[in-house]
Amino acid sequence: MEGGEVEQLTDLPEPVDGTFLPGGRILALVDEGGNERTQLYLRGDDGTLEPLVVDARFNHWTPIASPDGSLLAYTTNRGNGVDFEVVVRTVASGEERTFDLRGYVAAHNFSPDGRWIVAERLSVERAGDSDLFLLDVETADVHHVTPHEGAAEYATPAWLPDSSGFYATTSAFGDVRSLARYDLATGEWIEVLDSSWDLDCAIDAAGRTLLVHANEDGWSRLELRDPATLALRSEIELPSRGVVMWWLAKPVFSPDGSKLAFAYSSPRQPFEAYVYDLDADELTRLTGDGPFEGIDPELHRFASFDGEEIPVFLFTPEGDGPFPVVVTVHGGPESQWQPFLSPRGGAITQFLLERGYAVAAPNVRGSSGYGKRFMSLDDVGLRLDSVRDLAELHAWLSAQPKIDGSRAVVYGGSYGGYMTLASLAFHPELWAAGISFVGISNLVTFLENTSEYRRAAREREYGSLATDREILWNVSAASRLDDIRAPLFLEHGRNDPRVPVGESEYIHRMLTEKGIRCELVIYEDEGHMLEKLANRIDAYGRAVGFLDEVLG
Repeated sequence: MEGGEVEQLTDLPEPVDGTFLPGGRILALVDEGGNERTQLYLRGDDGTLEPLVVDARFNHWTPIASPDGSLLAYTTNRGNGVDFEVVVRTVASGEERTFDLRGYVAAHNFSPDGRWIVAERLSVERAGDSDLFLLDVETADVHHVTPHEGAAEYATPAWLPDSSGFYATTSAFGDVRSLARYDLATGEWIEVLDSSWDLDCAIDAAGRTLLVHANEDGWSRLELRDPATLALRSEIELPSRGVVMWWLAKPVFSPDGSKLAFAYSSPRQPFEAYVYDLDADELTRLTGDGPFEGIDPELHRFASFDGEEIPVFLFTPEGDGPFPVVVTVHGGPESQWQPFLSPRGGAITQFLLERGYAVAAPNVRGSSGYGKRFMSLDDVGLRLDSVRDLAELHAWLSAQPKIDGSRAVVYGGSYGGYMTLASLAFHPELWAAGISFVGISNLVTFLENTSEYRRAAREREYGSLATDREILWNVSAASRLDDIRAPLFLEHGRNDPRVPVGESEYIHRMLTEKGIRCELVIYEDEGHMLEKLANRIDAYGRAVGFLDEVLG
């Protein structure tokens, strides 16, 4: 923070994630070629990485340290390759203790006294549903603290300084995630702050301030509240309308609670580090150059086939048009397109705008951020309703004076890739081209071949292989291959553990045999995400060059 200089700490051929441990050591997380089997290393004083928890056959995720740094907890599937368990490791001796929660599990944080760990487990029965557990580090007991009926998510637990309980956000009290408090002594949950939008929260170790983040239609708002009374003290004025992305880098307070660091982005600014001084009410950008010249979106809503209101962010280039338009669909499906500039979707959006394309980014039914009712509208047999949302968006765009609906493209990655392929198959008359990155062409083969530890979590959303196989096939692009006629560009990483590369290879082979123009590029050193800069530049350049050619 002093001088604003950025120091490079690692130099590896693979992307590295990491975190500070109490005492100043750095924990580094590294996988191989995007396979997501993350291994844990300690960075030595000389810059070398010392193996801490390394077994290349398994995943080691969500590492957290106790306040004094003596314990490290992480989740791993090394027990049976499928279910995750929480492992607590004594750093000095290497001794480990296992908490077997059986499922898709994440470790959130230690209590300030080091006695408890909060862990979250996704439900395999219902979409949009999870549970929190308290793990007793001293006795190895496991306490389920969120018994509930129906779907309810629990997120961002934030401990009170005396370890008597914690705040968290949950949809147990309504349609969106409100702020609630859990009391260890009574085992009771109390809703303490209602909201119209999903909330997240964090608290400083000194107990001075509770940070509340509201996701308002995709934009971020930060509030500072009194942890005891919940009284609103102030709002942090962000540089512009943008996003503080909780999952990318959770905001952190300094130990004394006087400063708050967070990552902020807008449609014209990549994520950069900011520090807010609570006492001086001053916000300082630590990294990067701030926003660049570019185009911001306008937020609209259109009525879909059944009257459901669908939000869409629309970017239009300078000029009169009419412009060809690229409809970009987020992954997930339990996710949300938000107005920030990522190294993937946001970067290609600004690139397309510079090339003269309009870009429309909808949050079709099934997206998160608009309540659990909206998020459930595409579950299992309702899957094609979200594809119909894109067809209705096409009609809405075609009515805009600056948009040329005859040159409309659908583009997405992962589940967005599924939406791209399904749109070309079920509404072939609408789309002039498609771009699918790591897309799903057949939900049956996808579920059969995805990593075993992901299958149950995905079946709760898409449907079960055991009971819903016909539905899974009927909503897949593979079932309507004869109807696809638009040119298609495909990208995939060879090491993708989520969507197997065979999903793209299959549809490329079938469309090529039919004489449909279909290009496929496979990166041997990538997985589900394009992590390497050279590959991103190559893939985006190829994809947009493909559009330039097929759209004229």
